[in-house]
Order: sequence, then C-alpha cells, then structure tokens
Amino acid sequence: MSDKDEAAENRLRKELPEELPAVAVQTEEKPAETVTAEDTPAEARRELTGRQRLVQGIWPPRVTRAQLIVALLLFGLGFGLAVQVASNSDSDSALRGARQEDLVRILDELDDRTQRLEDEKQGLEKQRDELENSSDQAEEARKQTLEKERQLGILAGTVAAQGPGITMTIDDTKGTVEADMLLDAIQELRAAGAEAIQVNGVRVVAGTYLTDSGNSVSVEGNKINAPYRFKVIGKPQDLEPALNIPGGVVQKLEKEQATVTVERSSEIVVDALRAANRPDYARSSSR
Repeated sequence: MSDKDEAAENRLRKELPEELPAVAVQTEEKPAETVTAEDTPAEARRELTGRQRLVQGIWPPRVTRAQLIVALLLFGLGFGLAVQVASNSDSDSALRGARQEDLVRILDELDDRTQRLEDEKQGLEKQRDELENSSDQAEEARKQTLEKERQLGILAGTVAAQGPGITMTIDDTKGTVEADMLLDAIQELRAAGAEAIQVNGVRVVAGTYLTDSGNSVSVEGNKINAPYRFKVIGKPQDLEPALNIPGGVVQKLEKEQATVTVERSSEIVVDALRAANRPDYARSSSR
C-alpha cells in the first residue's frame, strides 16, 4: 500500500464513529380497552335515564285519595248512564214493535191523562174563585165541605158510588192467575183515572193488599175465586185502552191462558162498602 492510500484510510477512520448504535425496534403493547359508562355516548346515557324514569313513574302505581274519589265518581256516573241507556233501549224496543194503532192508542191515553189533570186544575181554580167572590162565603164553604166529604167517602170506600165505567171479567180455568197480576190490573186502572173499584164484592181502596191463597186470591183477608169480576167507575174511553195497551194487563193475563173480557157501560154501581175505622191516636189539628 502506498503512502497515499494509507493516509486516505486513516482519514476515513477518523471521520467514522468507532461503534454504530444498535437500532432497537420495540413494539409497545397497549392494554385492552375497557368500555365504561364514561365512554358511552351522551345520547345513550340520556335514553337509559329516560326509560328508568318512565318505569319509576309507572310502577309501583301511586294513587292519591283525590284520584280514587274521582275514579269512583266516574264509575258511578258511567254505571248510571249504562242503566239509563239500557232502560231506554227496552222501552224503545217495546214501542218499536207495536203496531201503528197501538201507538195511536197510547198517545190518546197520554192526552186523556193530561186533560184530566187540566180539568182538575180548572175545578180547583173555580172553587177558589167561588169562595173569593161568593156573597155568602160561609154557605159556599159548607157546600164545598159536604162535596169534599162525599168524594173522600168514595175514595175511602165508605160511600157507595155510581157512574159510567167498565166491567172486566177474568176467567181463570187453569188456575194460573196470581195476586200480583190482579194488583197490576188495579194499578193500571188507577193510573187511567178509576175513581171506584170493586172486585168480587170487595171494595178496593188505596191501602188494599192482595195475597195468594192456594188456588185463589185473598183481598185483605177476603178470599175470592175465579172468575174475577172488576167493576170500575171512570171514563170508559180511558179505562179500556189502558188495559189493552201492548204488553199491558190483558196481554199478560192471556199469556197465562186466562180469558179477559172488557165491557163499557154508562152506569156502573159500586156498592161494596168498608167500615170507617176510627183512629185511636190521631186527632184533627184544626181549631
């Protein structure tokens, strides 16, 4: 090697470092990521909280006293409306199945009852005017008192009565007619304006009661047998239609295989009387 080459080699050695650092490649291992509630998005946290609030608001149920009272009132109102609707439906269905002539008859009966009430009102007003305008008020008051006594005697059954009316005969050969059926007939006649009623020789008044007695019926302890004969004083044009309305007394009795006949008359005599009972304790309060 020449001197020139040796000098170049020495110069190169001086420029290069004596030891090159080892290159170390280290791979850092990251720990497994743990998902916590903090890493959960805010929308998810809000949704979870909203559901929890809904569940907590619904269950367990919290009922206050005021809410309970309102619920009971609403239940009672609903039940009353349901009963009213059912009652109206039954009445409507009964009238809906009636014939035209039956509906006309029912309307006529209602008109007649209204007219009777109007006539009674006018009669009372007339009596008032007579008392106010009469020159001899004492005599007029006496006459009206006697007339009122006669009317009350007829209603109480202590006085005989006569006038237009009807005779209804119920022939019960099967023995199926019971006391409540006869009582329905009496109530219907009273509603139609009957002023005096007699059944098989027994006077019927406001306090009359009927009971079953074997195969017959008792009227206040007086046993009566079929055929049952009703003598009724009142307006025949009102009494007869009241018994023959659809679903009325006559139809109910005929369903029990009883035969019913109704006859109008211009003169009915009701002569069965009741003894006037003297009250033991009640006294007149007039002085």
